[in-house]
Amino acid sequence: MEFDVIVIGSGQAGVPLAARLAESGRKVLLCERKLLGGTCVNYGCTPTKTMVASARAAHVARNAARLGVHASDVRVDFGAVIERKNDIVKKWRSGVAKRLKSAGDKLRVVEGHARFVGERKIEINGERHEASTVIINTGGRAVVPKIPGLDEVSFLDNKSLMELDALPRHLVIIGGGYIASEFGQMFRRFGSKVSIINRGEHLLDREDSDVVEPLEEVFRNEGIELHLGTEPERVSQNGGDIAVRLRNGKELHGSHLLVATGRRPNTEDLECDASGIERDERGAVRVDAHYRTSAKGVYAVGDVIGGPQFTHTSWDDHRILYDILVHESKRGRDGRVIPYAVFVDPQLARVGMSQSEADKAGIDYEAASMSFGSIARAVEIDETAGTMKVLIDPKSEHVLGAAIVGQEAGELIHVFAVLMQAKTSARAVVDMQAVHPTFAEGVQSLVMKLDRYKLK
Repeated sequence: MEFDVIVIGSGQAGVPLAARLAESGRKVLLCERKLLGGTCVNYGCTPTKTMVASARAAHVARNAARLGVHASDVRVDFGAVIERKNDIVKKWRSGVAKRLKSAGDKLRVVEGHARFVGERKIEINGERHEASTVIINTGGRAVVPKIPGLDEVSFLDNKSLMELDALPRHLVIIGGGYIASEFGQMFRRFGSKVSIINRGEHLLDREDSDVVEPLEEVFRNEGIELHLGTEPERVSQNGGDIAVRLRNGKELHGSHLLVATGRRPNTEDLECDASGIERDERGAVRVDAHYRTSAKGVYAVGDVIGGPQFTHTSWDDHRILYDILVHESKRGRDGRVIPYAVFVDPQLARVGMSQSEADKAGIDYEAASMSFGSIARAVEIDETAGTMKVLIDPKSEHVLGAAIVGQEAGELIHVFAVLMQAKTSARAVVDMQAVHPTFAEGVQSLVMKLDRYKLK
């Protein structure tokens, strides 16, 4: 074989896999169609969270008077925001390149579109290569829904929205997931008028309604229009604006339209059939618990396999698959604890089951909820919006799931993620000594609202 391993795609699983496998002595070919680093570095986590930070700075400055601080002439330099974002993306992309270079001469990186031409054989830039092991890490891209008239207007996705050189006057967003929510609040804080359309009754409708409602209240208080429980019937150009007619009879007119209705795997131009690789109805590569596809010696990791599309999940895929390939580990991806966060303000984070999911599955639980405003630290810094909820198994006292909406929820959720990973009792949180005043102290107070842990 010319190579021991071929990795297609340089995302958050592909880069560390290629580098570590090369460092283990294998001869590796890494194929990347466009930009090193994949979605996270170039179009996802890095640029969006960088811009979220700028938007929050503007919001805090405008509202500092509530803390007795008066800031005058709060102005968003959108060009400077974009420039800062681009600089940080370049920094991280450069870091990826350095990581790959450090792997040594066992690793070859080729820029170009790779496609299968046979069993564990690929073609890229007119050259054909084969290996005993092939790993697919081609990620995903934005879904374009079938809305009449959409193909006749100029609309944006998450990538093109961050490439604008001027702030939209009125941004209309189709979709109510984490991309729509993060961009909606971000651009409202930059100064755009924002309208969000979601066919679900709530934003982020995978979550319990009592968890999402405090966040929706924050959005409305910031001036974001929420059109929930409806969907676009038709999109059209109306002079210089884009018109979106809704099924409830309303019509919105915006200067820009963002379509954020989900993502789909990048597999349609891989020629998977040429290597006997099965895909599901959405185009995701089918894999077992050990990332094996239907084709011998071919594995797939990250967003391309469907399921939770998070950077941290993709990175964890690499760690598990590396141990399988190098150390013949028996551990698979089943049963993993996967926390996640939506970087709106206040943040929303969850791990494990929601209450509605537990009810639907008929799982017995004990639950407790608490307002974020009951936390001393939240009151002191005047960041009281949000709520917290935890579910535990009545017999084992193990955490079944938790959701937090509030400041630094993305950090706090790890308290519950560790308990779940360790398969230990929630009593550990009750018995710990929490620093005062901290948000983590509020996590302890939440758990102590369960009847079994209340102070008598």
